[in-house]
Amino acid sequence: MRDVAKQAGVSLSTVSLVVNGTGYVSDDMRDRVQRAMESLHYVPNDLARNFSQNRANTIGIIVPTIRHPFFATLTADLQHVLAGKGLQTLLCSTADAAHGEAAYVDMLRRRLMDGIVMGAHTEHAPDYWTSIHRPVIAFDRTLGEGIPSIGSDHVQGGRMIADLLIRTGARHVAVIGGPHTQFKEDDVRTTFPTVRYHLVLEHELAKVGVRYEYIEAGEVMDFSGYAAAVRSVFDRAPDDAVDAVVSSDIGAALCVREAIRRGVNVPDDMQIVAYDGTYLADMAGMPLTVVRQDFQALTSSVADCMMRLIDGKAGDGSVDDGDDSGDAVSDVSSHGAFGIGEAEHLIPVSLIAGATTRE
Repeated sequence: MRDVAKQAGVSLSTVSLVVNGTGYVSDDMRDRVQRAMESLHYVPNDLARNFSQNRANTIGIIVPTIRHPFFATLTADLQHVLAGKGLQTLLCSTADAAHGEAAYVDMLRRRLMDGIVMGAHTEHAPDYWTSIHRPVIAFDRTLGEGIPSIGSDHVQGGRMIADLLIRTGARHVAVIGGPHTQFKEDDVRTTFPTVRYHLVLEHELAKVGVRYEYIEAGEVMDFSGYAAAVRSVFDRAPDDAVDAVVSSDIGAALCVREAIRRGVNVPDDMQIVAYDGTYLADMAGMPLTVVRQDFQALTSSVADCMMRLIDGKAGDGSVDDGDDSGDAVSDVSSHGAFGIGEAEHLIPVSLIAGATTRE
């Protein structure tokens, strides 16, 4: 830095301001410093700079697997948004890395990371996460009081699907999803807010006498389980036939392919609704009707909240989106019978009509 200051003809403090992006420096001075840096091939020592600022400028992102289109899309978008704020990301796929969650928490405790976005299932009790006393954001789940939770409004998504299928005359709806144990029906508390769309859909269909059936497809990374579940739907006897299927983009796409292979007319004989709206929804063989999660709003909310937590501006688990209009998000303390209880920041979803449902 002294060499840069000497060649640019400025003080060492001016070079420091330019390198760290802090304080005021005139455009002329900034140009002189940057030209000197280029001439001398000067590269700032980020490790030393972060140490002096007590920052690692690194965020850990924990997800079940990056093989799933939803988590692949989420992590790609989140990495892009965080990079725009000068933050690097370390990705942990819990299905592919033993002890990844504990290792990342240990890195956070030792200040090798500035924060964690927790988007995978955890067996740890809430006090484990609150005892870290470092920035942690729960994505699409709840970790405990004081840990901000950000995710999509799955109650809204469930109602959208129910309204569509009831209006179009569905009689027997099959929902293909993960292990039913995640619902924890004997315990109101669950870390999976995503199950709300299943619960709401079942509740709304039952009110009007539409048959609802849940079919397990294995864990989120078990694509063969989804394929087997889809085949089981089409193998039904005529008196037990399903006329509507709801699943993730993976299950819905597999359902379209199986319908085409077996000569089943979609949507006249079977309606198909996808939940997520990732890139896979555009490659199913025909335009899927989808409940689309707003990845841009989700990742922006996560990144903005993380910056506030790192800067010490939000320590009560609340999420301030900076938007007073109320259109983009909703903050809730419960969702009635489907709620969990901690403060949440919910992003609206949207229903995109495709060729796989009737009008």
